[in-house]
Amino acid sequence: MATTISEAEKRKRLSELVIGFDTAMLVTRSSDGGMRARPLAIADGGDGETLYFATSIESPKVREVEADPHVNVVMQDGRHYVSLSGVATVVRDRGLIERLWSPSWSIWFPSGMNDPSLCLLRLEPVEAAYWDMTSGAGIKYVFEMARAFVAGSRPAAHADEWRTAHLKL
Repeated sequence: MATTISEAEKRKRLSELVIGFDTAMLVTRSSDGGMRARPLAIADGGDGETLYFATSIESPKVREVEADPHVNVVMQDGRHYVSLSGVATVVRDRGLIERLWSPSWSIWFPSGMNDPSLCLLRLEPVEAAYWDMTSGAGIKYVFEMARAFVAGSRPAAHADEWRTAHLKL
């Protein structure tokens, strides 16, 4: 019999996964209506939900977010995948920038944390999905898929419940 994972457990796992990433692909809508993705270092993902990215106020992504704040952020490593859809806003709060400042940003902002072009993009996710192929969940999933393949059937509906989730935030 399948064990059901609670919404709280799904949210906790999502937070754990997000905190494990230091880079994400930010997808915005360009002025011609197309989708544009670019990698960004995560400035802060401490709570596992709200994310911050450092960028330049002159960046095309800032104009794209101001024109259409609905964005997607995707993260992936060999065995973890996360997708967050939500609303992005441009943040120029100098106190927050100072709190999140990383010396590695000096490459793009040689004037340091007081560089007038430095701003943050804040993502407030409204929807999330993850796929986790690690630990027992990943092994169980592979076993269920193999069993279904050998039997010539589809995997049980619950087969991937512990490794994947879709959440409204």
